[in-house]
Amino acid sequence: MLAVTSDIANSDGQTPREPRFVIHPLWVRLQHWINAAAMIVMIMSGWQIYNASPLFDFAFPRSITLGGWLGGALLWHFAAMWVLAINGLIYLALGILTGRFRRKLWPISVSGVLSDARAALSGRLSHGDLSTYNQVQKLLYSGVILAGIVVVLSGLSIWKPVQFQQLTAVFGGYDIARYVHFGAMAAIVAFLIVHVLLALLVPKSLRAMIIGK
Repeated sequence: MLAVTSDIANSDGQTPREPRFVIHPLWVRLQHWINAAAMIVMIMSGWQIYNASPLFDFAFPRSITLGGWLGGALLWHFAAMWVLAINGLIYLALGILTGRFRRKLWPISVSGVLSDARAALSGRLSHGDLSTYNQVQKLLYSGVILAGIVVVLSGLSIWKPVQFQQLTAVFGGYDIARYVHFGAMAAIVAFLIVHVLLALLVPKSLRAMIIGK
């Protein structure tokens, strides 16, 4: 999966360029940005839907919601849901079939996560090799994939509780499924905040997700 440029010196005797590795292949980069856009639309429209029937004693400001009203928010939410579900299924299939998930996200150990977390908090965690994830990254990326699956499945059980009554039952019924859906959404939002902050702290990771190298 890794490709490098030629390191042979040119005819002018100039020093050869350093090898450039393809960190993220094209299919990963495309699906990453499609998933990101779909998830942001789902989150903002979901907050508008939540405001129509809150689970807790607070509401989201209208400035960060999408849809304007319940009907409009539902249209945005369902449109983004299909994009996320289809693109997500393709991403999962390719990640498994190409072995990318196995190489990137495995193995994960409790001791490794704790060690890398301590290194990150003390500023000693290296970000030199973007082609390899540290244990904290493995845990976060695996967790957000799981949260994405849960948010889609719980959303389906809320959307069609009669047609998907068995799925709704898995979540403990319609009312509990709403809390599960909200919890999965909150986990994804927390991941996005950390993800964006890390991208700002390590700009070359953002460049790699745009151009692949």
